[in-house]
Formats: sequence, C-alpha cells, structure tokens
Amino acid sequence: MTPARLHRIRLTNFRNYHTASLETDAATIVLVGPNGAGKTNLIEAISFLAPGRGLHRATLDEVAFSEGDGSWAVSAEIEGALGLATLGTGIDRPPDEGTVQRKFRIDREPVTSASAFADHLRLLWLVPAMDGLFTGAPSERRRFLDRLVLAVDADHGSRVNALDRSLRSRNRLLEEPRPDPHWLDAVEHETAELAVAVASLRAETVARLEAVLASRKDSAFPSAEIALEGWMEQLIPAHPAREIEERYRALLRDNRARDAAAGRTLDGPHLTDLKVVYAPKAVAAADASTGEQKALLIGLVLAHAGLIADMTGHAPILLLDEVVAHLDPARRGALQGELRQLGSQVWMTGADPALFAEVGPDAARVEVKAGRLEMRPAYL
Repeated sequence: MTPARLHRIRLTNFRNYHTASLETDAATIVLVGPNGAGKTNLIEAISFLAPGRGLHRATLDEVAFSEGDGSWAVSAEIEGALGLATLGTGIDRPPDEGTVQRKFRIDREPVTSASAFADHLRLLWLVPAMDGLFTGAPSERRRFLDRLVLAVDADHGSRVNALDRSLRSRNRLLEEPRPDPHWLDAVEHETAELAVAVASLRAETVARLEAVLASRKDSAFPSAEIALEGWMEQLIPAHPAREIEERYRALLRDNRARDAAAGRTLDGPHLTDLKVVYAPKAVAAADASTGEQKALLIGLVLAHAGLIADMTGHAPILLLDEVVAHLDPARRGALQGELRQLGSQVWMTGADPALFAEVGPDAARVEVKAGRLEMRPAYL
C-alpha cells in the first residue's frame, strides 16, 4: 500500500493567509494554535485539491483574503498515484462584471476541473460540522453520502449536479400553464438516465463500505450498519438499469400534475436518505449518545479510508479537524493506532498540544498564529 503525501503547500490570499507555505515529509502533521488562528483554514485549503467546494462548501469569494483583491490560490507539491506532481487551483481577480471562473492546473498545465486531481490523490475529511449528521436533515446525510461516493468516482459530483439541473428544468416546464409534452418527455428521459447513474454508484459504494464495516468488529470505534432508503437503490442490485429508467420515466410522467402542484419533483434519488445503525446496540445512530455518535462517525471515516486504499492501492490523505478534543485518552491512542495501520498522511488540528501526546515522535508539529505557520520540535 502506497500512501499519498503532500510535501509542500502554498497559500496566497486564502482566508486569513496573505501568503504562507509549509514543507514537510511527515506522515502526521499536527496544527496547534488558538481558535481563529487559521488551523481549519489551512486544511480547508488542502481540501480544495479534491473535487467539490472544499470541507466548508464555501463559495469562491468567501475564501478570499479580506484585504486582498479577491483573487486566491492554493498550490501543493504532492506524491501520489502518478508520482510527483504539482496541483494548483484558485481564481484571478474578479472582473467588475461577469462570472468568476475557478482555475485548475497540474504541473502548471490547465485542466478542466478538480476531478483530474483525483488521478493523483484522494482526500477525506472529518470536521465538527459533521457531528450532527445522524440527527440532522436527510439532505446532510445525502451530501455526506455523495462525498463518500466522490472519493470513489471523481465524476460523481458532475452527475449529481447534472441531475439537479435536469430536475430544475422539469420543474420550470411544469410551472407553465400548458407545458410542451415533447419537451417534458425529453427532460424526463435525461432525468431518468442521470437518476439511475447517481443511484447506482451510491448503491455500489454503500455495498462496498458495508463489507469493510463488517470487518471492524474489534475496533475501538464502533461499527455501523448502513443502508440506502429509496426504492430505486433497492431495485438496482437485481434489475437492469434500462428497466429502472423506464419505471422512473413512467412515474415522472404519471406524477406531473402532483409535482406541478407541489412545485418540485416528489420522487427520486434526490430525496434518498442514508440510514445508519449503531451496531453494538442495534439502535438507530440518531438514538445513540453524543459520544457514541462521534465514535461512530470516526469509525465510518476510517472504514471509508480503508475502502479507498483497497480500491486504489493508495491510502488517501485525511484531514481531521478538532477530532481528538472530545475523545478520552484510550480512544485517542486507539485512533493513532488505526491511522498508523492505515498508512495515510494525516493532518490534525487542535487548540491544546497536550491532546496529541499519542501521535509519536515522527509527527510534525506546526504552530499556527494569526495566519502564520511555524514548525516546532516534534512530539517526544
């Protein structure tokens, strides 16, 4: 198993960093410093080297340095599946009028999207905003699910976005007093194809992840039982895609009046939910304690990282924001043990250096102070 490594990261006008760089070959990088210093901003910058909008799903203008000209850039020298490479992304100074376009480069040559970065490395993350995953809205779990799938197939995000656009087109047509049935047929044909493609990859990823979770019975982080709640996902393992597409087209056609009255499409994988069970107690994750939910979420992310490593032959880079703050010493030690076994490069943040006593002597310690990065002696 070959781990991906980020050897050097450079930030320009990103969040609270006017300019900053960090170079390290460590397997574990610990970012410590007071709240608001920029620890999370640094790993958010790294997360822009994955398909999507980063770990906070921020808009392009939100991450720009407040005292800058609106431009920003993130560049990283990495060693991944295709060897050494330089990945870069960012935006130029926004024009007075027109749309801002994010740019992507590999070895200084332009590429069309961040999906191309996935040929070099995979990134996974766990952030405090995900703590309410099991008790929050289905849309949050669906977004979490799509991040799991995106790490498996970098084109999944494009399909999800295309499905959303197709559904919006259908909704606009249904708003018309006399919608053209030929246009509706064409849009629903496209919608069904995209819906089955999205649902199929979700179902495949969940099936693979279930197998990994089943092997984690002895982990300090409890295992989960996961399933997709949606008729389409239930049919996919035993029925041809074309059959399911035809069934969904018929459903869309039959429900035009209902959906027109509702102002939205009331059936399809855009409403799928991810059901999670806390396996040790056989209860829904939403009914587990706060501590159990946190441990369960960590277990899910570790299992997903193992799945990606097995599928690609390269351990993904993990970004763990404030993960150890709510773990007892035994679980902190267990987490470090599992991370070492996985072999991933891990970037961790926290305000209290004492919480990282278990990371070992090879970890790099970086002190973050108001947008500045300073290497400190490694942990002993």
